[in-house]
Amino acid sequence: MIDSSILQGKKAAFFTLGCKLNFAETSSVAQALQRYGVTKAGKDEVADICLVNTCSVTEMADHKCRQAIHRLVKQHPGAFVIVTGCYAQLKPQEIIDTTGVDMVVGAEEKASLIEHIMEGFSHKQQGTLAPQHSTLHSPLKDIRSFAPSCSRGDRTRYFLKVQDGCNYFCTYCTIPIARGRSRNGSIASMVAQAEQVAHEGGKEIVITGVNIGDFGRSTGETFFDLVKALDSVEGIERYRISSIEPNLLTDEIIDFCAQSRAFMPHFHVPLQSGSDEVLRLMHRKYDTALFRHKVEKIKQVMPDAFIGVDVIVGTRGETPEYFEQARQFIESLPISQLHVFSYSERPGTKALDIPYTVSPHDKHQRSQQLLHVSQQKLHEFYAQFIGTQRPALLEHASPRKPYMNGFTDNYIRVELPNQPDLDNQIVNVTLTGFNEEGDALCATIVK
Repeated sequence: MIDSSILQGKKAAFFTLGCKLNFAETSSVAQALQRYGVTKAGKDEVADICLVNTCSVTEMADHKCRQAIHRLVKQHPGAFVIVTGCYAQLKPQEIIDTTGVDMVVGAEEKASLIEHIMEGFSHKQQGTLAPQHSTLHSPLKDIRSFAPSCSRGDRTRYFLKVQDGCNYFCTYCTIPIARGRSRNGSIASMVAQAEQVAHEGGKEIVITGVNIGDFGRSTGETFFDLVKALDSVEGIERYRISSIEPNLLTDEIIDFCAQSRAFMPHFHVPLQSGSDEVLRLMHRKYDTALFRHKVEKIKQVMPDAFIGVDVIVGTRGETPEYFEQARQFIESLPISQLHVFSYSERPGTKALDIPYTVSPHDKHQRSQQLLHVSQQKLHEFYAQFIGTQRPALLEHASPRKPYMNGFTDNYIRVELPNQPDLDNQIVNVTLTGFNEEGDALCATIVK
């Protein structure tokens, strides 16, 4: 049994890459370490413990992970360096071979991350850490544990992890082999965490996970059951569903959100391609007709809703004709914004069996075309609300800054003169026009 007092007064540095789920998990680890007396290292301080939570969605992500590890090892000489996340699960040996890394923790062992940090740090302090480093890494078939996480980001919103892993095995994606099969905590545990957020004064929770619509595989419950239970938690005024597969976003869920107390008119739905043939090659579980139905259903019952969409360009099999089909389909949808990603070859994925490849130049051109579509759609979405009033949750800003930001219920970013006393407050604002940068609407508080 390791004496937890060994952590008292120590400094820690954290670096996170990738999705909101990773950031939520890192924040939860930082909060847990804080309870043992560990504080976050300042800008020029040398940390005793360094945690890198990694992503491996693209080759560029792997490269950024390696850069981050090298940088932290150099900035914090002698620190206990621990690496976790998707890159750690997929390529542990590659990380072990990195000079200065003391421990690699895979997906199954992440649930006991604090204990691993405590034990590894203790051994390093005593000079008994194995010279070949420590690797805690289980094969894919053994990844079953669910590590709960509910944490506050750098701003106002909290992030509640409700699910992990994925059973879909899309041909381009490594997440199922990095995070394991779909699993979740219970609705009761999620409600308890939301109640704790309310006790801390939090007003908005973003529901996160890898494939959150698949919630319930571990407990025999459903995502719809979860949505209804969270809606009843007193003190939480806003929920946002971070991302949900279109085939799992049921009409029942959409209708409930439209009349719910706290679920905002805001959805993020991954499309990945607007070509049915490319969707088939990707092994996605829907077609463009179903996707259009979901978007139009949302707009029917929530005309003011913000709809964000993920799209991948340049996947294997995406011929110029298929891309043009996708572009035209996307342009025809009443959506608000695109998140555009360029396809990256990932070892071990079925996409590598598809013969047609897209050149880097064409990937870039296609990405630029869709980013232009996104800019137009976002501008049009914002513009239609100029002159209207919306409730906005305002976010903390430095007292030195002249402006503070926030988001309306339907996810319009607002900008108004800084009033620190309004941090984490929901106020009614009038949207008056675009700011100088064109990325937010200026707002005045309704008296």
